[in-house]
Amino acid sequence: MTGNEPARRRNWTDSVEEGFIALVMFAMVAITFAAVVARESDATILWAYEATKILFAWLVLIGASYTVKVNANLGVDVLLTMMSSRTKRTLAWLAVAVCIAWSLIFVWASFEYWWPFVTKRAWYEVDDIPMPAILGWMSYVFNEGEAYEKMPRFIPYAVMPIASVLLLIRFVQAALMVARGQRDQIIVSHEVEEELDDLQTNRVLAEKAKQSTNNDGER
Repeated sequence: MTGNEPARRRNWTDSVEEGFIALVMFAMVAITFAAVVARESDATILWAYEATKILFAWLVLIGASYTVKVNANLGVDVLLTMMSSRTKRTLAWLAVAVCIAWSLIFVWASFEYWWPFVTKRAWYEVDDIPMPAILGWMSYVFNEGEAYEKMPRFIPYAVMPIASVLLLIRFVQAALMVARGQRDQIIVSHEVEEELDDLQTNRVLAEKAKQSTNNDGER
C-alpha cells in the first residue's frame, strides 16, 4: 500500500469471504473444544483431528487470497522507500508478474490433483469423517450408487482449485491497480502504520476540539 492508493470500497464479496473465514475458525474452535470435553468424559470424537486439519487448510488457502485482495501481505520495504516511483512501479510489475505466473501453476496443479478424485478416484474417502446424510446423493452421482461411509476426498480437496483461482484473480486485480497507477507495491509497508498514527492523532484532536467547544458553551 502506498499513499497513492485509494481507500478500498467494500462490497458483498468481502462480507461473504469474511463470513466464511469466521465460520471456519468457529468450527475449528468448536470441534477442538468438543473433542477436549469428550476426552475428559472418557469419550472420543474420532473425526475431530482430521476435521480440524482440513478446516485449517481451508482457512489458510482461502485466507491467502483474501489477504492479497485487501493488500494485507506484510513485507520489508526499507530498500523500496529509497527508490524512485518509476523503479518502485517496475519492481511492482515484476513482483505481480511472478505472482501471476505462480498462481497459474497453482491453478493447473490444483485441478490436476483434484479432478481424478472427482472421476476415476471418486471412491477414495477420508480416514475418519463420516459422510453427512444430506450429501448422500453424491454416491449416485460420483460412486455408481455405492454409499459412502466416509466423506469422499474430493469434497475437502476442492479448496485447492477454489483457492488457486481466487488467488489468481486477486493478483490480476493487483496488476490492474499497478497499471492504473493506484499502487506501486503489493505489500503492506510502514506507511500503513503512519496512516494509523495520523488517524489516531486526528481523532484525539477532534475530541479535544469538541471538548473545548462544549466548555465554551457552558461558559
